[in-house]
Amino acid sequence: MKLSLSEISTVNASYREDLAAYAAAGFDGIGIWESKLTGDDEADVAALRASGLAVANCVPAAPSILPIPDVIPGPDDPEERIRALCASVKRLAAYEPESVLCLTGPAGALGEGKARRVVSEGLKRVADAAGQAGVRLGLEPIHHSQRDILTLVTSIPEALDLLEEADLPGVGIMLDTYHVWDTPTIFADILAELDRITGVHVGDRPAEPERTDRVLPGEGISRTQELVIALERAGWQGFYDVEIFSTPELLWGLHAGEAARRCYAAMRSLLP
Repeated sequence: MKLSLSEISTVNASYREDLAAYAAAGFDGIGIWESKLTGDDEADVAALRASGLAVANCVPAAPSILPIPDVIPGPDDPEERIRALCASVKRLAAYEPESVLCLTGPAGALGEGKARRVVSEGLKRVADAAGQAGVRLGLEPIHHSQRDILTLVTSIPEALDLLEEADLPGVGIMLDTYHVWDTPTIFADILAELDRITGVHVGDRPAEPERTDRVLPGEGISRTQELVIALERAGWQGFYDVEIFSTPELLWGLHAGEAARRCYAAMRSLLP
C-alpha cells in the first residue's frame, strides 16, 4: 500500500519543505500542486528525485475548464483555461505522476447544456495533450452539495456519463473520499470501475454540517475506512493521497513536519 500527502495539506510550506517533511514522516509519495512549484522544473524534478518520493497525482494551477470564481484563481474565459490546462499537463509530465486531475467547474451563467458542451470539447483537448505527454488524466467528481459552485458531475456515474458524451474512454476518474462517500452506489462503483480510477484523495468530512474544512482520515463521518477497505478488496494498486483543506486554527497552523506526521499516523490507523 502506497501513501502520499497532497501539498494543500501543508499550505504554508514550500515545495522543498513539503518534500523533506513528507519523506521524514514516512510517506511514499507527494501530491503536487503546480502552484507550489518554483518555476525551475529541472531543479524541482531533481529535488523530487533526491527526496525518494514518487508523485501520486498533480493538481494544475487552474484545474477546471469552467471558472470557479472566488474559490480557485484563474482566467474567466474557458478557452484560456483549456489552453492553461493543456500547458500544465505537458509541464507536469516531467514529474512522472500517476495522474493529473481536472475539474469541470460549475455551469454558472452558461446553463447546464452549453456548459456540458464546453466541458466536453475542452476535455477532448486536454486529454489529447495528456496523451501526447504520456500522462493519465482523471476527472474528479465533487460532492453534490457543491454542484452550484464547483462542478457539473457529483459522482462516478455522472463523471463517466460526461466522458462517454465526449467519447473519451481513456480519461479516468479521480476519486476523493470526501466527495463521494455518500453516493448511494459508491461501493458498487468502486468494484465496477476500478480500472477507470486514476487516483484516490483521502480526507474526512466533519460531523458539523456548517463546516467546510476537512479533518484527518477517520476523524469524520465520511466512511473513509470502509472506502479504503473496499478499494483494497477491489485491487487498488495506486496511491492513497491524503488531502486536507484545513484552517489556521487546525492542521494548517502546524509546522509541515508535524502536520505530515499527523496525516501519516491517521492514514496508517485506517489500514486493514
